[in-house]
Amino acid sequence: MPRRHYSRRHTMVPDPMYNSILVSRFINNIMKRGKKALSQKIIYDSFKIIEEKVKKPPLEVFTKAIDNVKPEVEVKSRRVGGATYQVPVEVRPERKVALAIRWIIGYAQLRHGKSMCEKLADELIDAYNNTGASIKKKDDTRKMAEANKAFAHYKW
Repeated sequence: MPRRHYSRRHTMVPDPMYNSILVSRFINNIMKRGKKALSQKIIYDSFKIIEEKVKKPPLEVFTKAIDNVKPEVEVKSRRVGGATYQVPVEVRPERKVALAIRWIIGYAQLRHGKSMCEKLADELIDAYNNTGASIKKKDDTRKMAEANKAFAHYKW
């Protein structure tokens, strides 16, 4: 941690098509080896697929899917007197979005067959409908936090 000055948050540039910072963050998380144009193509193609399947604006479906996947609590390891406890803590707003994006992309990549844009569209639609692997991950983290509620007094 810096002694004098805190580092400033990097301001993101919104994406060119939807003018959304959230979509821009999603594009940057999909990007591998600096190939931003390819990740933009994947996102925009998956948005077209979403529009065809759901018949709603893709940005609305996308933001609702992200909101559905955002975790409220998570567990962090805390070492106390030789024992390690899983302590439930609330998730900061920035981290909520980062975790939701990471989970959606990760579980979209794990789907079988098809191209990445189709897998991503299916995962976003599932998250929008409160089903799918990313929603299950959110529920699992919440259940783990509830199971370890007894160690909440070890918060730091």
